Amino acid sequence: MSIAIVTETQSEEMRDVRVGIIGCGGIANGKHMPSLHKLPNVKMVAFCDLIPQRAEDACQEYGEPGAQTYTDYRQLLARDDIEVVHVLTPNCAHAEISIAALQSGKHVMCEKPMAASYQEAQAMLAAARESGKFLTIGYQTRSQMTHQYVRHMVERGELGEVYYVKAPSIRRRGVPLWGVFLDKEKQGGGPLIDIGTHSIDAALALINNYDVESVTGSVYRKLADTAMNSNEWGIWDPKDFQVEDSAMGWVKFKNGATMVVEASWVLNYAGEANMTLCGTKGGVEFRGDTLRINGEKDGSLYTTDVKPNSTARDLFHGQNLTCEEYEAKQWIYSIVHNVPPITKPEQACVVSHIIEAMYESARTGKTIYF
Repeated sequence: MSIAIVTETQSEEMRDVRVGIIGCGGIANGKHMPSLHKLPNVKMVAFCDLIPQRAEDACQEYGEPGAQTYTDYRQLLARDDIEVVHVLTPNCAHAEISIAALQSGKHVMCEKPMAASYQEAQAMLAAARESGKFLTIGYQTRSQMTHQYVRHMVERGELGEVYYVKAPSIRRRGVPLWGVFLDKEKQGGGPLIDIGTHSIDAALALINNYDVESVTGSVYRKLADTAMNSNEWGIWDPKDFQVEDSAMGWVKFKNGATMVVEASWVLNYAGEANMTLCGTKGGVEFRGDTLRINGEKDGSLYTTDVKPNSTARDLFHGQNLTCEEYEAKQWIYSIVHNVPPITKPEQACVVSHIIEAMYESARTGKTIYF
């Protein structure tokens, strides 16, 4: 269901929201804190990280006068003047901290994926329902104008019945060497749970189909044991590479539709890996900020390229925001006006279920039925 358009004047009426940041590493500095800092009604008043210097640096750059730093998230959650918490830690801590934050009466934005396991994701969902607070997950792809444009096409029936989706997240050479991305215990997996989670979430949201029947997956470790000079972010030590380098899956929905999932940090693939939807009336392929739409009319096939206007999103009409800025602004708007955020925890929970099923299918060699 579409969200009503909000004008610039309406968006400026938002009251102040006091925010606490838990986890001041790469994703906090690269996405969340810069986007929140651009919102005049957001006051970041608390910063927590196991490394004190990171919390202090974040506080210095983004904090309100008098903002405080912590190394124990429980101390931050004990404050009753904080309304919103952003959980930006490694995946293994998402559930524990998010549940504690919800139970302390805070609204929670948790970075993707929802959790390291489906069971933990379910526990987070239960905590959100019990607390009555909003819980959302950082799937900023939904905030891209191309995503919203296609979602409206699907809602209007312009593609007909969408029965095939390709959801790729492929890097030819792009293994992240910062943080704990290569640590299986802390992350729960490799490219599938890191970037594949974005494509899975985006695809499910585009077709609004969360009724999964079965999942079949294959997980590969083919190039991880060879240090690559051509890696975008440097050379890794194969001994530190504890996760898969690629994962592929086949998802079947209860209505008969299918989705192919492709996730890789390092793969000998030099083509274009594009999100693709195919329906009975037409299809669409994502190509950066352009959409290639195809169909048949009067007995002839046609192809049309469309570049959606970034200022024509569902919310904040006329504002040219990045998808990260849009996600942050919509999240704060949802809290101020008590409307559901873009990404619902029930939806993100299904994404975690699919990811876990792909790993389980690869381990057992069997199809996993929901």
